Amino acid sequence: MEIVLALHNIRSTYNVGAILRTAEGLGVSRVICSGYTPWFDKPGVLPHLASKLERQIHKSALGAEKMVPTSWASDISKSLTKLREDGYQILGLENNLEKETVLLSDSGLPTLISDKVVLVLGEEVEGISPELYDRIDLFLEIPMEGQKESFNVSVAAGMALFRLRYLRA
Repeated sequence: MEIVLALHNIRSTYNVGAILRTAEGLGVSRVICSGYTPWFDKPGVLPHLASKLERQIHKSALGAEKMVPTSWASDISKSLTKLREDGYQILGLENNLEKETVLLSDSGLPTLISDKVVLVLGEEVEGISPELYDRIDLFLEIPMEGQKESFNVSVAAGMALFRLRYLRA
């Protein structure tokens, strides 16, 4: 399975770094950053700020930021549309939606997922921007057993990427 990861409006450099480290470990083919996701190679970022962002991301990525091909998308909607045209299924990782979601633990999940996917992750508190909902083919949700309503975005990314990587195993 080919997995592309889209990080849209992730606030924390440390979450970005942790997600990149997990993405590298689970064989994600590339990462796309957009919105206000901090990225040191973003067009227009001043050199001293780029250096600071790179250091912060490196603290949790531990070198993965140089190993996983990562690019900047100025318009994530257009990028997702292009990826769909290229044969990718667009998946959104979200919880507490009023829209239909499929649990990551669902035994029927392998029949719903294609061999080329984009996993979209949204902002830490608010999740995926509603304006992207119509770009997403299938929303996935991690079942929660405790009292908390969500996982940290980097932890949730790890769970979802692991499930997708070994979906057919």
